Amino acid sequence: MIELKTAKPTGLGITQLGVPVAEGTAIKKGKLHEFIQLLDDGKAGRRYQNLRVTGVKASEGGVESAKLFVQFEVFGDDNVPLGANSGFGAALCAGGETLLELASAPAFLPYARAWFENQFVFEVPVELFERADGVAFTARPDEVRLI
Repeated sequence: MIELKTAKPTGLGITQLGVPVAEGTAIKKGKLHEFIQLLDDGKAGRRYQNLRVTGVKASEGGVESAKLFVQFEVFGDDNVPLGANSGFGAALCAGGETLLELASAPAFLPYARAWFENQFVFEVPVELFERADGVAFTARPDEVRLI
């Protein structure tokens, strides 16, 4: 679970995401330093680091919307998936209740033994954005072979 807290709509991260900062723009941020996905034998399979979630409620062209940005670095360790990697899943939560399951997405992880930046954006209903206080992050399982 990555806890979301109200934040100011300033800083380099907000600028890099292209957030239209105006009156009424609301930001929620959360991060998790590290998440290790284990193989069945208990060894590290994938390492996720610097998981950052940024929720944005903003008005653009007179229409209010909410988006959730999920960013992380992922390392493939010493294995490769036997098929397409199933990546991760996420859910928007409030007080332990799941508000919205977000579409699962494959991680950008073309090779083992290297770090790769990943960035995703999800559209969320404004009323759920306002209630949200966390994001549940799930590394989805893959069948892999060691290299």
